[in-house]
Amino acid sequence: MPITPASPQDALVIVDVQNDFCPGGALAVAEGDAVVPLVNALSPRFGIVVATQDWHTPGHVSFASSHGRAPFETIDLSYGAQVLWPDHCIMGQPGADLHAGLDLAPVQLVLRKGFHPEIDSYSAFREADRETDTGLAGYLRERGAAHVYLAGLATDFCVAWTALDARAAGFEVTVVESASRAIDLNGSLDAARRAMREAGIALVSD
Repeated sequence: MPITPASPQDALVIVDVQNDFCPGGALAVAEGDAVVPLVNALSPRFGIVVATQDWHTPGHVSFASSHGRAPFETIDLSYGAQVLWPDHCIMGQPGADLHAGLDLAPVQLVLRKGFHPEIDSYSAFREADRETDTGLAGYLRERGAAHVYLAGLATDFCVAWTALDARAAGFEVTVVESASRAIDLNGSLDAARRAMREAGIALVSD
């Protein structure tokens, strides 16, 4: 299904297309860099373009190394279950940089998330405690957006959480799966797709 935004006020949110999520990075998504030309082709079609950037403190609570545990184990934190990740996207380090091939000319806002040391953040709208807002919903509303499209990394984590929160905030939501890639950890991709469809989110390919 081709993407043809119905209005200049349709918004594209480009999720976490960063070095650490691309091949060779600390938390690489298979073929993560393949989304770069696809996102670059999408972004000029939209009147509102936002890019998100994972931006963790050293010793972040989501890092396995902070707990003496192995990556991809799950522990309980004050806000609930937390998958423990390899150290990644540490603020100011090259792994946190947006991919060099990503065309930033259409991007009007770069939103950093995950910078609270004691709270992880998958969604670009709310941190993992489900209480701390990023301000993105307000920004999009003030820009007049009604329909939010998403692409980027990873489909089953940051893209899906952002999509679900966008829907909960009252936006129409479409995930461009062809311009996204997944981690697929223990069936997480199927679970994410199911949750998004149940929330009324469209999953399309361009």
